Amino acid sequence: MQKSYFFCGIGGSGMMPLAQIVAAAGHQVAGSDRALDQGRTAPKFETMRSQGIALFAQDGSGLISPDQIVVASAAIEATVPDIVRATELGCARLSRAELLAELFNAALANIAVGGTSGKSTVTGMIGWIMTQAGRDPTIMNGAVMKNFHGGARVGGGGIFVSEVDESDGSIALYHPEIAVLNNVAVDHKSMEELRALFGDFLNRAKSCVVNADNAEALAIAPDNALTFGILADAKLRASDIVERADGVDFVVVDRRSGESVPARLAVPGRHNVSNALAAIGAATLAGVPLPEAVVALASFSGLRRRMELVGTTKGVTVIDDFAHNPDKIAATLTALHAFPGRLLLFFQPHGYGPLKLMGRELADSFIANMLPDDRLIVSDPAYFGGTVDRSVGSDALVAMVGAQAEHIAARPEITARLTGLAQSGDRIVVMGARDDTLSTFAAGLLDQLSTS
Repeated sequence: MQKSYFFCGIGGSGMMPLAQIVAAAGHQVAGSDRALDQGRTAPKFETMRSQGIALFAQDGSGLISPDQIVVASAAIEATVPDIVRATELGCARLSRAELLAELFNAALANIAVGGTSGKSTVTGMIGWIMTQAGRDPTIMNGAVMKNFHGGARVGGGGIFVSEVDESDGSIALYHPEIAVLNNVAVDHKSMEELRALFGDFLNRAKSCVVNADNAEALAIAPDNALTFGILADAKLRASDIVERADGVDFVVVDRRSGESVPARLAVPGRHNVSNALAAIGAATLAGVPLPEAVVALASFSGLRRRMELVGTTKGVTVIDDFAHNPDKIAATLTALHAFPGRLLLFFQPHGYGPLKLMGRELADSFIANMLPDDRLIVSDPAYFGGTVDRSVGSDALVAMVGAQAEHIAARPEITARLTGLAQSGDRIVVMGARDDTLSTFAAGLLDQLSTS
Protein backbone atom coordinates (compact mmCIF):
# COMPACT_ATOMS: atom_id res chain seq x y z
CA MET A 1 0.00 0.00 0.00
CA GLN A 2 1.35 3.40 -1.00
CA LYS A 3 2.02 5.77 1.88
CA SER A 4 2.74 9.49 2.01
CA TYR A 5 5.92 10.59 3.80
CA PHE A 6 7.13 14.09 4.61
CA PHE A 7 10.81 14.43 5.56
CA CYS A 8 11.65 17.44 7.72
CA GLY A 9 15.33 18.12 7.12
CA ILE A 10 15.35 16.08 3.90
CA GLY A 11 18.76 17.35 2.80
CA GLY A 12 20.64 15.76 5.71
CA SER A 13 23.20 13.06 4.98
CA GLY A 14 21.05 10.44 6.68
CA MET A 15 17.68 11.72 5.48
CA MET A 16 18.23 12.23 1.76
CA PRO A 17 19.20 8.63 0.87
CA LEU A 18 16.37 7.27 3.02
CA ALA A 19 13.88 9.54 1.24
CA GLN A 20 15.25 8.31 -2.08
CA ILE A 21 14.84 4.67 -1.06
CA VAL A 22 11.25 5.27 0.06
CA ALA A 23 10.42 7.18 -3.14
CA ALA A 24 11.96 4.47 -5.34
CA ALA A 25 9.80 1.91 -3.54
CA GLY A 26 6.72 3.69 -4.89
CA HIS A 27 5.65 5.82 -1.94
CA GLN A 28 4.78 9.51 -2.16
CA VAL A 29 7.64 11.59 -0.73
CA ALA A 30 7.96 15.28 0.02
CA GLY A 31 10.16 17.28 2.35
CA SER A 32 11.68 20.51 3.53
CA ASP A 33 15.11 21.65 4.62
CA ARG A 34 16.55 24.75 6.27
CA ALA A 35 19.50 24.68 3.85
CA LEU A 36 17.05 24.88 0.93
CA ASP A 37 15.43 27.95 2.48
CA GLN A 38 18.86 29.53 2.89
CA GLY A 39 19.81 28.84 -0.73
CA ARG A 40 22.60 26.39 0.13
CA THR A 41 23.65 23.19 -1.74
CA ALA A 42 21.15 23.51 -4.60
CA PRO A 43 22.43 20.53 -6.70
CA LYS A 44 21.29 17.84 -4.29
CA PHE A 45 17.83 19.38 -4.09
CA GLU A 46 17.58 19.40 -7.88
CA THR A 47 18.53 15.71 -7.83
CA MET A 48 15.65 14.95 -5.49
CA ARG A 49 13.19 16.97 -7.58
CA SER A 50 14.26 14.96 -10.65
CA GLN A 51 13.36 11.81 -8.71
CA GLY A 52 9.81 13.02 -8.13
CA ILE A 53 10.33 14.27 -4.57
CA ALA A 54 8.41 17.49 -3.87
CA LEU A 55 10.29 20.13 -1.88
CA PHE A 56 8.78 22.88 0.24
CA ALA A 57 9.92 25.74 2.43
CA GLN A 58 10.28 24.72 6.07
CA ASP A 59 7.20 26.75 7.00
CA GLY A 60 4.55 24.05 7.34
CA SER A 61 3.18 24.54 3.82
CA GLY A 62 4.12 21.04 2.70
CA LEU A 63 1.90 19.39 5.31
CA ILE A 64 -1.69 19.28 4.11
CA SER A 65 -3.14 15.97 5.33
CA PRO A 66 -3.28 13.96 8.55
CA ASP A 67 -2.42 10.92 6.42
CA GLN A 68 1.12 12.19 5.89
CA ILE A 69 3.78 10.45 7.99
CA VAL A 70 6.32 12.97 9.22
CA VAL A 71 9.92 11.78 9.38
CA ALA A 72 12.29 13.98 11.36
CA SER A 73 15.62 13.56 13.08
CA ALA A 74 16.04 14.08 16.80
CA ALA A 75 17.75 17.40 16.04
CA ILE A 76 14.49 18.94 14.73
CA GLU A 77 12.93 21.03 17.49
CA ALA A 78 9.22 21.05 18.33
CA THR A 79 9.02 24.77 17.45
CA VAL A 80 9.93 24.20 13.78
CA PRO A 81 6.84 25.22 11.73
CA ASP A 82 6.62 21.83 10.00
CA ILE A 83 6.42 20.05 13.34
CA VAL A 84 3.90 22.57 14.68
CA ARG A 85 1.72 21.99 11.59
CA ALA A 86 2.09 18.20 11.83
CA THR A 87 0.92 18.34 15.43
CA GLU A 88 -2.10 20.43 14.44
CA LEU A 89 -3.06 17.92 11.73
CA GLY A 90 -2.40 14.89 13.94
CA CYS A 91 0.14 13.37 11.55
CA ALA A 92 1.93 10.20 12.58
CA ARG A 93 5.59 10.81 13.41
CA LEU A 94 8.66 8.64 12.88
CA SER A 95 12.30 9.35 13.49
CA ARG A 96 14.70 8.75 10.61
CA ALA A 97 16.11 5.77 12.49
CA GLU A 98 12.67 4.27 13.18
CA LEU A 99 11.76 4.33 9.50
CA LEU A 100 15.12 2.96 8.41
CA ALA A 101 14.98 0.18 11.01
CA GLU A 102 11.47 -0.73 9.85
CA LEU A 103 12.68 -1.15 6.27
CA PHE A 104 15.92 -2.85 7.27
CA ASN A 105 14.33 -5.38 9.63
CA ALA A 106 11.70 -6.32 7.02
CA ALA A 107 14.35 -7.32 4.44
CA LEU A 108 14.88 -11.00 3.62
CA ALA A 109 18.55 -10.63 4.58
CA ASN A 110 20.42 -7.71 6.06
CA ILE A 111 23.87 -6.47 7.02
CA ALA A 112 24.34 -3.63 9.52
CA VAL A 113 27.58 -1.70 9.91
CA GLY A 114 28.32 0.02 13.23
CA GLY A 115 31.26 1.65 14.95
CA THR A 116 32.67 5.04 15.77
CA SER A 117 34.55 5.44 12.48
CA GLY A 118 34.53 3.91 9.03
CA LYS A 119 30.83 2.98 8.88
CA SER A 120 30.10 4.73 5.62
CA THR A 121 33.16 3.39 3.83
CA VAL A 122 32.56 -0.20 4.96
CA THR A 123 28.87 0.08 4.01
CA GLY A 124 29.86 1.31 0.57
CA MET A 125 32.42 -1.47 0.18
CA ILE A 126 29.95 -4.20 1.18
CA GLY A 127 27.31 -2.72 -1.11
CA TRP A 128 29.72 -2.68 -4.03
CA ILE A 129 30.86 -6.26 -3.42
CA MET A 130 27.26 -7.47 -3.26
CA THR A 131 26.35 -5.53 -6.40
CA GLN A 132 29.30 -6.94 -8.31
CA ALA A 133 28.37 -10.41 -7.05
CA GLY A 134 24.91 -10.05 -8.59
CA ARG A 135 23.05 -9.85 -5.28
CA ASP A 136 21.23 -6.60 -6.26
CA PRO A 137 21.28 -5.05 -2.76
CA THR A 138 19.49 -2.05 -1.34
CA ILE A 139 22.09 0.19 0.28
CA MET A 140 21.57 2.98 2.80
CA ASN A 141 24.62 5.15 3.37
CA GLY A 142 25.17 8.46 5.14
CA ALA A 143 27.75 9.47 2.52
CA VAL A 144 27.78 9.76 -1.26
CA MET A 145 29.16 6.56 -2.78
CA LYS A 146 31.06 7.37 -5.96
CA ASN A 147 30.30 3.99 -7.52
CA PHE A 148 26.56 4.66 -7.17
CA HIS A 149 26.60 8.47 -7.54
CA GLY A 150 24.59 8.88 -4.36
CA GLY A 151 23.99 7.81 -0.79
CA ALA A 152 21.42 5.15 -1.63
CA ARG A 153 20.85 2.26 -3.99
CA VAL A 154 17.50 0.54 -4.41
CA GLY A 155 17.80 -3.14 -5.28
CA GLY A 156 15.45 -6.04 -5.78
CA GLY A 157 17.60 -8.82 -4.40
CA GLY A 158 16.09 -8.88 -0.93
CA ILE A 159 19.32 -7.91 0.86
CA PHE A 160 19.61 -4.61 2.74
CA VAL A 161 23.01 -3.14 3.65
CA SER A 162 23.02 -0.15 5.98
CA GLU A 163 25.18 1.79 8.36
CA VAL A 164 23.60 2.18 11.80
CA ASP A 165 24.09 5.02 14.23
CA GLU A 166 24.99 4.85 17.90
CA SER A 167 25.02 8.62 18.51
CA ASP A 168 21.29 8.77 19.29
CA GLY A 169 21.01 5.21 20.61
CA SER A 170 19.00 4.13 17.56
CA ILE A 171 21.38 1.24 16.84
CA ALA A 172 19.21 -0.65 19.35
CA LEU A 173 16.34 -0.71 16.81
CA TYR A 174 18.13 -2.92 14.29
CA HIS A 175 18.09 -6.71 14.14
CA PRO A 176 20.81 -7.69 11.68
CA GLU A 177 21.57 -11.08 10.24
CA ILE A 178 25.21 -9.94 10.00
CA ALA A 179 26.58 -7.17 12.24
CA VAL A 180 29.89 -5.42 11.57
CA LEU A 181 31.69 -3.51 14.33
CA ASN A 182 34.62 -1.40 13.12
CA ASN A 183 35.72 0.17 16.39
CA VAL A 184 34.55 1.69 19.66
CA ALA A 185 35.92 5.09 20.71
CA VAL A 186 34.67 8.29 22.30
CA ASP A 187 32.49 10.44 20.05
CA HIS A 188 28.90 11.24 20.99
CA LYS A 189 28.47 9.13 24.13
CA SER A 190 30.45 7.88 27.13
CA MET A 191 32.47 4.70 26.76
CA GLU A 192 30.13 2.90 29.18
CA GLU A 193 27.11 3.71 27.01
CA LEU A 194 28.97 2.74 23.84
CA ARG A 195 30.07 -0.62 25.24
CA ALA A 196 26.47 -1.44 26.13
CA LEU A 197 25.01 -0.30 22.79
CA PHE A 198 27.59 -2.06 20.64
CA GLY A 199 27.63 -5.19 22.79
CA ASP A 200 23.87 -5.58 22.48
CA PHE A 201 24.14 -4.88 18.73
CA LEU A 202 26.55 -7.78 18.26
CA ASN A 203 24.55 -10.14 20.44
CA ARG A 204 21.33 -9.54 18.47
CA ALA A 205 22.97 -10.63 15.21
CA LYS A 206 23.11 -14.17 13.87
CA SER A 207 26.80 -13.63 13.04
CA CYS A 208 29.21 -10.75 13.41
CA VAL A 209 32.47 -9.27 12.13
CA VAL A 210 34.65 -7.44 14.67
CA ASN A 211 37.88 -5.43 14.48
CA ALA A 212 40.46 -7.25 16.60
CA ASP A 213 42.86 -4.29 16.34
CA ASN A 214 40.46 -2.22 18.45
CA ALA A 215 40.67 -3.38 22.06
CA GLU A 216 37.26 -2.02 23.00
CA ALA A 217 35.55 -3.79 20.11
CA LEU A 218 37.36 -7.05 20.74
CA ALA A 219 36.44 -6.97 24.43
CA ILE A 220 32.70 -7.14 23.62
CA ALA A 221 32.96 -9.57 20.69
CA PRO A 222 31.05 -12.86 21.02
CA ASP A 223 33.17 -16.01 20.98
CA ASN A 224 32.01 -16.92 17.48
CA ALA A 225 32.81 -13.52 15.94
CA LEU A 226 34.75 -13.35 12.68
CA THR A 227 37.64 -11.14 13.75
CA PHE A 228 39.73 -9.08 11.33
CA GLY A 229 42.87 -7.07 11.78
CA ILE A 230 46.21 -5.75 10.58
CA LEU A 231 48.10 -5.98 13.86
CA ALA A 232 46.10 -8.53 15.83
CA ASP A 233 45.98 -12.31 15.65
CA ALA A 234 42.69 -12.30 13.76
CA LYS A 235 40.80 -14.85 11.66
CA LEU A 236 40.93 -12.52 8.66
CA ARG A 237 44.23 -10.67 8.35
CA ALA A 238 46.10 -8.30 6.05
CA SER A 239 49.78 -8.82 5.39
CA ASP A 240 52.44 -7.33 3.07
CA ILE A 241 50.84 -3.86 3.07
CA VAL A 242 52.29 -1.43 0.53
CA GLU A 243 50.83 2.08 0.51
CA ARG A 244 50.50 4.09 -2.70
CA ALA A 245 49.52 7.73 -3.05
CA ASP A 246 46.31 6.62 -4.77
CA GLY A 247 45.63 3.38 -2.95
CA VAL A 248 47.13 0.43 -1.13
CA ASP A 249 48.14 -3.16 -1.91
CA PHE A 250 48.05 -6.05 0.56
CA VAL A 251 47.37 -9.75 0.92
CA VAL A 252 44.17 -11.06 2.56
CA VAL A 253 44.87 -14.13 4.69
CA ASP A 254 41.78 -16.12 5.71
CA ARG A 255 42.65 -18.45 8.55
CA ARG A 256 39.29 -20.18 8.30
CA SER A 257 40.06 -21.63 4.87
CA GLY A 258 43.80 -21.11 4.58
CA GLU A 259 43.35 -18.91 1.49
CA SER A 260 45.70 -16.01 0.71
CA VAL A 261 44.47 -13.57 -1.93
CA PRO A 262 46.32 -10.45 -3.20
CA ALA A 263 44.23 -7.29 -2.93
CA ARG A 264 44.51 -3.86 -4.51
CA LEU A 265 42.48 -0.84 -3.40
CA ALA A 266 41.96 2.43 -5.26
CA VAL A 267 41.49 4.31 -1.95
CA PRO A 268 44.56 5.17 0.15
CA GLY A 269 45.54 4.57 3.77
CA ARG A 270 46.03 1.69 6.16
CA HIS A 271 42.65 2.47 7.70
CA ASN A 272 41.09 1.48 4.37
CA VAL A 273 42.85 -1.87 4.60
CA SER A 274 40.98 -2.36 7.86
CA ASN A 275 37.74 -1.18 6.26
CA ALA A 276 38.28 -3.61 3.38
CA LEU A 277 38.81 -6.53 5.77
CA ALA A 278 35.53 -5.69 7.52
CA ALA A 279 33.67 -5.60 4.20
CA ILE A 280 35.27 -8.79 2.93
CA GLY A 281 34.42 -10.54 6.19
CA ALA A 282 30.76 -9.54 5.96
CA ALA A 283 30.54 -10.50 2.30
CA THR A 284 31.99 -13.96 2.93
CA LEU A 285 29.51 -14.54 5.75
CA ALA A 286 26.79 -13.61 3.24
CA GLY A 287 28.05 -16.28 0.86
CA VAL A 288 30.37 -14.38 -1.50
CA PRO A 289 33.61 -16.32 -2.13
CA LEU A 290 36.73 -14.59 -0.80
CA PRO A 291 38.46 -14.15 -4.19
CA GLU A 292 35.30 -12.66 -5.71
CA ALA A 293 34.95 -10.15 -2.84
CA VAL A 294 38.60 -9.09 -3.16
CA VAL A 295 38.35 -8.60 -6.92
CA ALA A 296 35.21 -6.47 -6.52
CA LEU A 297 36.95 -4.10 -4.10
CA ALA A 298 39.61 -3.28 -6.67
CA SER A 299 37.00 -1.20 -8.51
CA PHE A 300 35.57 0.47 -5.39
CA SER A 301 36.13 4.18 -5.99
CA GLY A 302 35.39 5.45 -2.49
CA LEU A 303 33.11 8.06 -0.98
CA ARG A 304 32.78 11.78 -1.39
CA ARG A 305 34.72 13.75 1.22
CA ARG A 306 36.89 10.83 2.29
CA MET A 307 40.37 12.21 1.54
CA GLU A 308 38.87 13.38 -1.74
CA LEU A 309 41.29 15.13 -4.07
CA VAL A 310 39.87 18.52 -5.05
CA GLY A 311 42.84 19.42 -7.25
CA THR A 312 46.41 20.66 -7.44
CA THR A 313 47.64 24.06 -8.55
CA LYS A 314 51.09 25.63 -8.36
CA GLY A 315 52.34 22.56 -6.51
CA VAL A 316 49.69 22.85 -3.74
CA THR A 317 47.10 20.08 -3.37
CA VAL A 318 43.67 20.63 -1.80
CA ILE A 319 41.93 17.66 -0.12
CA ASP A 320 38.35 17.53 1.18
CA ASP A 321 37.80 15.19 4.13
CA PHE A 322 35.04 14.16 6.53
CA ALA A 323 37.36 13.74 9.56
CA HIS A 324 35.63 15.18 12.61
CA ASN A 325 36.34 12.90 15.57
CA PRO A 326 39.68 11.83 17.08
CA ASP A 327 39.88 8.46 15.31
CA LYS A 328 39.00 9.86 11.90
CA ILE A 329 41.49 12.71 12.29
CA ALA A 330 44.22 10.24 13.25
CA ALA A 331 43.41 8.01 10.25
CA THR A 332 43.49 10.90 7.78
CA LEU A 333 46.74 12.41 9.08
CA THR A 334 48.45 9.02 9.29
CA ALA A 335 47.50 8.22 5.69
CA LEU A 336 48.66 11.60 4.40
CA HIS A 337 51.93 11.49 6.33
CA ALA A 338 52.85 8.23 4.61
CA PHE A 339 54.05 10.56 1.85
CA PRO A 340 56.16 13.76 2.08
CA GLY A 341 54.72 17.25 2.24
CA ARG A 342 53.57 19.70 4.88
CA LEU A 343 49.91 19.64 5.92
CA LEU A 344 47.94 22.87 6.29
CA LEU A 345 44.85 21.75 8.14
CA PHE A 346 41.52 23.52 8.30
CA PHE A 347 39.16 22.04 10.88
CA GLN A 348 35.56 23.03 11.53
CA PRO A 349 34.19 21.29 14.65
CA HIS A 350 30.88 19.65 13.78
CA GLY A 351 29.01 21.31 16.63
CA TYR A 352 29.37 22.98 20.01
CA GLY A 353 28.15 19.86 21.80
CA PRO A 354 30.77 17.51 20.32
CA LEU A 355 33.48 20.12 20.94
CA LYS A 356 32.49 20.29 24.60
CA LEU A 357 32.26 16.49 24.91
CA MET A 358 35.55 15.52 23.26
CA GLY A 359 37.64 18.67 22.97
CA ARG A 360 40.51 17.13 24.91
CA GLU A 361 40.47 14.01 22.73
CA LEU A 362 40.37 16.11 19.55
CA ALA A 363 43.37 18.12 20.73
CA ASP A 364 45.29 14.99 21.65
CA SER A 365 44.63 13.52 18.20
CA PHE A 366 45.99 16.60 16.46
CA ILE A 367 49.01 16.77 18.77
CA ALA A 368 49.85 13.09 18.27
CA ASN A 369 49.46 13.10 14.49
CA MET A 370 50.76 16.49 13.32
CA LEU A 371 54.39 16.83 12.33
CA PRO A 372 56.42 19.87 13.49
CA ASP A 373 55.92 21.85 10.25
CA ASP A 374 52.16 21.23 10.00
CA ARG A 375 49.75 24.05 10.80
CA LEU A 376 46.15 23.89 12.05
CA ILE A 377 43.48 26.57 11.60
CA VAL A 378 40.22 26.04 13.48
CA SER A 379 37.05 27.94 12.57
CA ASP A 380 34.02 28.43 14.76
CA PRO A 381 31.94 25.22 15.08
CA ALA A 382 29.17 24.40 12.63
CA TYR A 383 25.97 26.03 13.89
CA PHE A 384 22.66 26.26 12.05
CA GLY A 385 20.49 27.70 14.78
CA GLY A 386 18.72 26.30 17.83
CA THR A 387 19.29 26.39 21.55
CA VAL A 388 22.54 24.44 21.85
CA ASP A 389 24.98 25.44 24.61
CA ARG A 390 27.72 27.53 22.98
CA SER A 391 29.82 28.10 26.09
CA VAL A 392 32.79 26.08 24.77
CA GLY A 393 34.18 27.34 21.48
CA SER A 394 37.06 26.69 19.12
CA ASP A 395 39.47 28.92 21.05
CA ALA A 396 39.50 26.27 23.79
CA LEU A 397 40.57 23.58 21.30
CA VAL A 398 43.31 25.80 19.87
CA ALA A 399 44.64 26.53 23.36
CA MET A 400 44.95 22.80 24.04
CA VAL A 401 46.75 22.09 20.75
CA GLY A 402 49.25 24.90 21.26
CA ALA A 403 51.52 26.95 19.02
CA GLN A 404 50.82 25.03 15.79
CA ALA A 405 47.13 25.98 15.93
CA GLU A 406 45.20 29.20 15.57
CA HIS A 407 41.53 30.14 15.77
CA ILE A 408 40.12 32.19 12.90
CA ALA A 409 36.35 32.51 13.09
CA ALA A 410 35.27 33.30 9.51
CA ARG A 411 36.08 31.76 6.15
CA PRO A 412 37.25 34.83 4.18
CA GLU A 413 40.05 35.39 6.69
CA ILE A 414 40.76 31.64 6.77
CA THR A 415 41.09 31.57 2.99
CA ALA A 416 43.54 34.47 3.10
CA ARG A 417 45.57 32.78 5.82
CA LEU A 418 45.76 29.38 4.14
CA THR A 419 46.61 30.74 0.69
CA GLY A 420 49.20 33.01 2.28
CA LEU A 421 50.87 30.10 4.06
CA ALA A 422 50.75 27.65 1.13
CA GLN A 423 53.94 26.75 -0.70
CA SER A 424 54.69 24.24 -3.43
CA GLY A 425 54.60 20.72 -1.98
CA ASP A 426 52.01 21.58 0.69
CA ARG A 427 48.64 19.86 1.05
CA ILE A 428 45.67 21.83 2.34
CA VAL A 429 43.16 19.56 4.07
CA VAL A 430 39.59 20.75 4.72
CA MET A 431 38.13 18.68 7.57
CA GLY A 432 34.70 18.63 9.19
CA ALA A 433 31.19 17.17 9.05
CA ARG A 434 27.50 18.15 8.99
CA ASP A 435 28.10 21.07 6.63
CA ASP A 436 27.73 20.63 2.88
CA THR A 437 29.39 23.99 2.22
CA LEU A 438 32.77 22.58 3.30
CA SER A 439 33.21 21.09 -0.17
CA THR A 440 32.37 24.45 -1.73
CA PHE A 441 34.93 26.05 0.57
CA ALA A 442 37.57 23.51 -0.49
CA ALA A 443 36.88 24.17 -4.17
CA GLY A 444 37.09 27.90 -3.51
CA LEU A 445 40.50 27.50 -1.90
CA LEU A 446 41.77 25.78 -5.03
CA ASP A 447 40.40 28.59 -7.20
CA GLN A 448 41.97 31.23 -4.98
CA LEU A 449 45.34 29.47 -5.06
CA SER A 450 45.26 29.25 -8.86
CA THR A 451 44.62 32.97 -9.30
CA SER A 452 46.85 34.34 -6.52
